[in-house]
Amino acid sequence: MENATPAPSPWWTPHVHADRRPFLLGRNRIQAAFRGFFAARGFVEVDTATLQTSPGNEAHLHAFATEAVGLSGSRTPLYLHTSPEFACKKLLAAGETRIACFAHVYRNRERGPLHHPEFTMLEWYRAGEGYEALMKDCAALLALAAETAGTRTLAYRGRRADPFQEPERLSVAEAFRRFAGIDLLGSIDESGATDRDHLAASLRGAGIRVAEDDTWSDLFSRVIVERVEPHLGLGRATILDEYPVAEAALARPTARDPRVAERFELYACGVELANAFGELTDPDEQRRRFEAEMREKMRVYGESYPVDEDFLAALGHMPDASGIALGFDRLVMLAAGASRIDQVIWAPVPETGS
Repeated sequence: MENATPAPSPWWTPHVHADRRPFLLGRNRIQAAFRGFFAARGFVEVDTATLQTSPGNEAHLHAFATEAVGLSGSRTPLYLHTSPEFACKKLLAAGETRIACFAHVYRNRERGPLHHPEFTMLEWYRAGEGYEALMKDCAALLALAAETAGTRTLAYRGRRADPFQEPERLSVAEAFRRFAGIDLLGSIDESGATDRDHLAASLRGAGIRVAEDDTWSDLFSRVIVERVEPHLGLGRATILDEYPVAEAALARPTARDPRVAERFELYACGVELANAFGELTDPDEQRRRFEAEMREKMRVYGESYPVDEDFLAALGHMPDASGIALGFDRLVMLAAGASRIDQVIWAPVPETGS
């Protein structure tokens, strides 16, 4: 009988902690530098509640559920938030204009070298400013993280990016053409409606598998994961811009082309670091998107989350703004040279069954 592989030592074991400690101290230095960055630019740091009536309404994000028990014994469902976004936008509706937030956030069904059930999200918002301002913030923060860590290069699994070079700005449509030979916008009409069969034919022509029950969104995501993401953020960071409106989430359509939205994602070393929006402030359109996402969640996973009615009410009072969520732990990984996200988290969540 073969000997079983011994279980890894817990993170609190002194020799394990000694190996992790340089990464953790580097994390603290980068966090302090980022706080200085935002303070110098007139941002107010805010602290949002973790418990929410809705954890967010994206079909493929999974929350941790709990409940509040009242003095009378009444029980109200609550969730650990997947992002502080709803609370931050309520603060914009309340009158704040520049806010930043380091928030512990929670996502179920996620664990791996780049994923952890509990992690730190850095979000910041600029009222009255376009989302291009966030692109400049991203470039500055990449450089600041590297400088603070004492490195000239961001690195992950043999891939490298120069954080001091200006990021490449690449539209999603151009990325589909360049890396997959697919005309993405050919499957989207002027109203933003998508043509699943048109995109499926394009994928087949590019040698990408298509299943009969794949939706347009499934096909879009497969091209992103299999053909596009591996090429992003190599040599320098990439800003992947102008997502189709069907993938806009909480972003508004661009003024230039109603088929695409003011949404970008930041990549370095093939790793997604941030997701940014020119914020949608139309509560009716946002409700429609949330409800569509929850129908899809119910179809795929057999569950859905409530809509935060308080958030939709606040959205009608929110000024034009841009906002972004950055996976802080991931950026620390790349700057510090860590290979797994749990190396840069002070007290990782214990492993559970598969």
